[in-house]
Amino acid sequence: MILRIFKISFFLSSFLFLTGFVPIPAVLGPAITVATSGNLFKATAQLAINNEFKKKTGKSSLNYITEEVSKNNEENRINKDFKNLIEKRVKIVHQKLVQQNNEPKVVKNFKLLVEKRVQLTHQKLIEQKINQ
Repeated sequence: MILRIFKISFFLSSFLFLTGFVPIPAVLGPAITVATSGNLFKATAQLAINNEFKKKTGKSSLNYITEEVSKNNEENRINKDFKNLIEKRVKIVHQKLVQQNNEPKVVKNFKLLVEKRVQLTHQKLIEQKINQ
């Protein structure tokens, strides 16, 4: 008799586990809830909410939450990288400004003169292209 019960239980368990007849992970969570808390209503609500969640999003609630958290982490990492890049650029520009302020006035005036000449030449070239 014990052997017969063992065979039947083995057959049923293999049928459940090997054929995919019942989605075991979906049933396992509420089963654990019932076993630990003894609250059948809570387990039923959990199963119903998870099923509706899967219908609407196509993902289980745990997968969806994990994906959203990873997206937020990725966005935070990108924002942090962008912030570091901006800080680095600001430091470089600050150093250049300090160096320019420390140069003698003759060099500054010469640079300004050259920049002005370049702008005027550029404007003349543009005017010549327009006139042609």
